[in-house]
Amino acid sequence: MHSFWAVFKRELKSYFTTPIAYVFLVIFLFFSGYLTFKQGFFEMRQADMRAFFMNLPLLFVFMVPSAAMRLWAEERRVGSIELLFTLPITVTQAVLGKFFAAWLFLAIALVLTFPMPITVCYLGDPDIGLIITGYLGSLLMAGGFLAIGCFFSVVSKNQVISFVLSVVACAVLVFAGRPTTLNYLSTFFPAGLVSAIETMSFQTHFESIQKGVLEFKDLSYFVLLIVGWIAASSIVLDERKAS
Repeated sequence: MHSFWAVFKRELKSYFTTPIAYVFLVIFLFFSGYLTFKQGFFEMRQADMRAFFMNLPLLFVFMVPSAAMRLWAEERRVGSIELLFTLPITVTQAVLGKFFAAWLFLAIALVLTFPMPITVCYLGDPDIGLIITGYLGSLLMAGGFLAIGCFFSVVSKNQVISFVLSVVACAVLVFAGRPTTLNYLSTFFPAGLVSAIETMSFQTHFESIQKGVLEFKDLSYFVLLIVGWIAASSIVLDERKAS
């Protein structure tokens, strides 16, 4: 556990000792607000945050991989990964330490959007439960995107390639649940296969949680997704460490 915390604190500190964290936060906060008001936030005349949450999947497709691409690609590029594994730490502890540090960083980014719920509460009487579940779904979705980005950062020592692969993988999992995509696929594939593709989409499960419905299938989807991609990252690193 001590090794995990050492990696966790080292990774979290590395975000804020460079301009990376501040540039990321400024860009994320700007576009999350811009896209919300572009969708007609005031014109809807409803005290809720649907306009904010509906844009997060697409925003996360680009923002989360940009935060994840340096997790392991940078370690491999500069050669510090060999030094890391000479320390008394397991691969799993190192992977989890880096992942949870990056996830906390993304949670901080979400917390900094607090002016949005404050504005909604000032303008009306929103359902606080929906806002809380919306943020919970957003945090879980960010964790899922981050786990995917972590894997591609492991398999590539080039940060740009890691970013591109992560964006493509995340975009596929988001757009697979969009109605336009499902309607298009239904013209080629049987209904059962289209339904299976829909259940694999971030969009489907995030929208369900956003509605205030915390079902086991939605929560387990994100948990299994995170665990699966993190386990894959650990396996790849284990093999490279052994070789």
